[in-house]
Amino acid sequence: MSRIGKLPVEFAADIKVTAEGNVITFTKGKVTMDLDTKGNVDFKIDGNVLTFATKSEEKAHRAFWGTYRALAANIVTGLTTGYTKQLEINGVGYRAAVKGKVLNLQLGHSHDINFDLVDGLEASVEKNVITLKSHDKQLLGAAAAKIRSFRPPEPYKGKGVKYMEEHIVRKAGKTAKK
Repeated sequence: MSRIGKLPVEFAADIKVTAEGNVITFTKGKVTMDLDTKGNVDFKIDGNVLTFATKSEEKAHRAFWGTYRALAANIVTGLTTGYTKQLEINGVGYRAAVKGKVLNLQLGHSHDINFDLVDGLEASVEKNVITLKSHDKQLLGAAAAKIRSFRPPEPYKGKGVKYMEEHIVRKAGKTAKK
């Protein structure tokens, strides 16, 4: 039995939640996000509370129950407060700059890497820290992982792009023979 699925999703009055078939639509201002349940769960909207229930006692339906409730809660949190993720650049000559809707990265390659910022994703750079902001948690995580993949941190000197909260396990270098 899902302990997450039982919890109701409460949302503020300025978020408009509508349902059409199996799709739940969350709207705040000009931002609209959809959650397609694909008919795997039942849901009910009562005022400012959204509740989920299982379709049957089948194992897959019970798993979807908690999953869709968590996805709905993530959408509500994204629309109310938003999400941020910070990446740190370490290395001599490694730089980042934002030019319009493009994040320009100089990461020791023979060329600059231009990462296009999609709609709903904002970036800012201060010294060696890239701050990404979005209302979509999945979009934010995918963009941060893509930026990190351009130059992942290496274990000897720690050079590369890493998450701020990430700890790099260092290795000892070669030692000289006696």
